[in-house]
Amino acid sequence: MYVIVAGAGKVGVNLTRELLGQGHEVTLIENRRQRYLGVEQLLEHNILYGDASELWVLERAGIERAEMVIAVTGDDEDNILICQVAKEKYGIGRIIARVNNPSNRAHFDLLGIKPVVSATELILRLLEHEVPHHNLVHLLDLEEEEIEIIEIRLGSKSPVVGRSVGEVGTPDNSLVIAIIREGRGVVPNASTVFEEGDDILVVLDPEREEELKQIFTDG
Repeated sequence: MYVIVAGAGKVGVNLTRELLGQGHEVTLIENRRQRYLGVEQLLEHNILYGDASELWVLERAGIERAEMVIAVTGDDEDNILICQVAKEKYGIGRIIARVNNPSNRAHFDLLGIKPVVSATELILRLLEHEVPHHNLVHLLDLEEEEIEIIEIRLGSKSPVVGRSVGEVGTPDNSLVIAIIREGRGVVPNASTVFEEGDDILVVLDPEREEELKQIFTDG
C-alpha cells in the first residue's frame, strides 16, 4: 500500500517508520526546513520537503496513486485542506487526520474523516493543568466501534515498573500494543519489562479505562 503522511512531528515520524517496517511504501511531507533536515537521514528517500497543503507538492509526492493519506501536521486548517483535496479531487477513500483543537472536530466530521483526537504533545500540556494525577492520554477514540487507544506514561511510582507484561496482565478487552522507550517503538511480548519513563500504548474497550488506570498509574 502507498501512503502519504503529512507532518514530520513525533506522530508523523513514528507512523512513517512503523508503516515502512510493515512493508508499505510511504512518503512523509514536511515544510519546516530544519525538521526536514533532521529527519532526512533517518528516513532516507522517504521524506519530501514541501507544504502538503499545496497541490503541486502532493502531486510531486504521487498522490494520484496513493491509497491512504494521513494528515498529522500541527495546523488544523492544513489538515482539513489536505484531507479535502485527497478525498474530493483524488477520490482517496482511506484518510486519517489529527485534530489539534477539539473545537474543530465538526469540520472533520462533515468531511467524513475519522480523526485522531489530538496531538500527543498538546494533550500532555492540557493534562498537566487539568488532571495532573493521571499520566494518561487519549490518542484515538472510535465511538462507533467502541474502542479507544490511550497512551500512559509510567512514572517512578507506577506499580508496574520493573514487572513484565505477562506478570502485570491487562483487563479483558484491552491489549498493550506498543511501548515507546527513549524515542523508539517496541512491540512487547510477555517477557518485556516495563521501565520508568515508558509510554505505553493500549487499545481497549472504553469501559475498561478506569480499571487500566488503577493497574498502571500511581493514583
